[in-house]
Amino acid sequence: MKQSKHINYNYKIMVDSFEKIPVEIFPSPKEGSQYAAGEIAKLIRQKQAEGKPCVLGLATGSTPISMYKELVRLHREEGLSFKNVITFNLDEYFPIAKTAFQSYWSFMHRHLFDHIDIAPENIHIPNGELSKEEARKHCMEYEQMIDDAGGIDLQVLGIGNNGHIGFNEPGSSIFSKTHLAILDNSTRVANAREFQNISKVPRLALTMGISTIMKAKRILLMAWGFKAPIVAKAVEGNVTEQVPASILQQHNDCTFIVDEQAASELTRIKSPWLTGVIEWTPKIIKRAVVNLALKLNKPVLSLTTPDYNENGLGDLLVEKGDAYEINLQVYYLLRDSITGWPGGKPGAGLSTHPERSEPYPKRVIIFSPHPDDDIISMGGTFMRLHDQGHDVHVAYQTSGNIAVTDEFVTRFLDFAVGFQDLFDMDNKKSTEILEDAQNYLASKKSGGVDTPEIRAIKGLIRRCEAKATCKYVGLTDGHWHFQNLPFYETGTIEKKPMGEEDVKLTMQLLREIKPHQVYAAGDLADPHGTHKVCLDIVFESLRRIKAEGDAWINDCWLWLYKGAWQEWDIADIEMAIPMSPDQVMKKRFGIFIHQSQKDAVPFQGTDNREFWQRAEDRNANTANLYSALGLTRYAAMEAFVRWIY
Repeated sequence: MKQSKHINYNYKIMVDSFEKIPVEIFPSPKEGSQYAAGEIAKLIRQKQAEGKPCVLGLATGSTPISMYKELVRLHREEGLSFKNVITFNLDEYFPIAKTAFQSYWSFMHRHLFDHIDIAPENIHIPNGELSKEEARKHCMEYEQMIDDAGGIDLQVLGIGNNGHIGFNEPGSSIFSKTHLAILDNSTRVANAREFQNISKVPRLALTMGISTIMKAKRILLMAWGFKAPIVAKAVEGNVTEQVPASILQQHNDCTFIVDEQAASELTRIKSPWLTGVIEWTPKIIKRAVVNLALKLNKPVLSLTTPDYNENGLGDLLVEKGDAYEINLQVYYLLRDSITGWPGGKPGAGLSTHPERSEPYPKRVIIFSPHPDDDIISMGGTFMRLHDQGHDVHVAYQTSGNIAVTDEFVTRFLDFAVGFQDLFDMDNKKSTEILEDAQNYLASKKSGGVDTPEIRAIKGLIRRCEAKATCKYVGLTDGHWHFQNLPFYETGTIEKKPMGEEDVKLTMQLLREIKPHQVYAAGDLADPHGTHKVCLDIVFESLRRIKAEGDAWINDCWLWLYKGAWQEWDIADIEMAIPMSPDQVMKKRFGIFIHQSQKDAVPFQGTDNREFWQRAEDRNANTANLYSALGLTRYAAMEAFVRWIY
């Protein structure tokens, strides 16, 4: 087993890893992408100095976009030339037209090739426009072209949730070469974000084989965010064709480049006490004891000295002494995270309470990336904050307009026309808009961009649902704010990076309200990355306000929620808000108000459940975990982590 040493960003210690592939961990995808781009640039310049071509294998998908952006920057600002570069792309949908927005030919030109000085004849991408018979011949020719170029010097990879590399799905042969592959249903579901509807996702793809990938002289695999479980399996598990990425353990120069979230399931992060001597901080003690209790299916207070010794925690006993005293310490940490007062209990003055008692009531802003994340992820807490007298505001960061089906547009336009006709109002204009929309939608191609009018209608639908939810909770006019942040308003699934105007709009709202509490979505697993951009905007806005010396910011706490796509690890939870069965039902009905997101969920990722089902299951699971650890059993719990900025 190859051993490697790396800095653990969470605990700042050096540990021997369980990893069979070297893993470089970066604080965020941005830093990881810059590192990968830097390695590519270094190789290109080295080959230029030697007077040789540089042969790159390139990947697509959301993972490498930031890397391509950095390569373009290096070209424009630092003179990196691509004239000696020859590229071979990993894969392409089949069948698909080159000009289709979702094609990887379009993707590569949009993100890289159109912005650098690479020779067009040096660009090679599998051709998705051929017949099946032609495609098989094309695959053999593609292999030959790679060989004729001298083989791939550096291959860039991403990783699928099921461990696929390229489009080599679980079960793909280690000996496979470039071929026509059948896409696993989980892959098609994950990629449905690019097509809006899974039925539009091609069932086949052209892909380099595992053998082709393994012949590359060097491999860099990048993974961000919610890929943590499969990263750990590929890096620490057994080599198996059922996890194609695990086969990379047999490559002699492969490195995984991951952010902290994607590294979170690695042993050195999740269970660092198993990898060497560590500093036993309260946070690590809590994680170790909670994991031990859940592993043994015991309440925390029932753990014994043999339990610790037999499960790799003997060092904790040596360091901290009696097992029962450790149990009590962790039990109290868990107990004190539970509260029915998310805004702080007035007059309580409890130093162990997650929130301050004063000031009371508090001014609160809930930032909701999409117009339903507030009610889905923290609906019970939202209602409780209002019911307990706090001045609650909701900031809907994006319009969410692409997540409305075309059917909803015509349905609401029909209503508008019928409403005007019912009361003898002039419906000429609305009828005209309806007819134009019907004509456009009838001829709309897969991935086509909606007209500004249709996007505006879709945005209106979501605003009306969000307003209705706020009124359902009890908020009044002036307490909901539709930011329509510019980064989102592209009309396509692909969004812009965070921009200056996004930050200015957010700073303006924060300064207007001067909140004591801010809630923001720390759930970074949504399939389009919108939550991540929205969170970065909140972070940057608070950072700037603090740097500029606004007095109120020193009394403003930031709480992060999850729920729509994942939930906090129980060892990380710092505030847990219990809900009764009645409150669970009230939250469910609040989610139901978002009718455009009901039944057929657009862009639902790999989870087939509706959002209300996901939220209830996750909230119930959090409550069950607390109960399993020996705390009071509640019907459900919403969980939060405080972020210090």
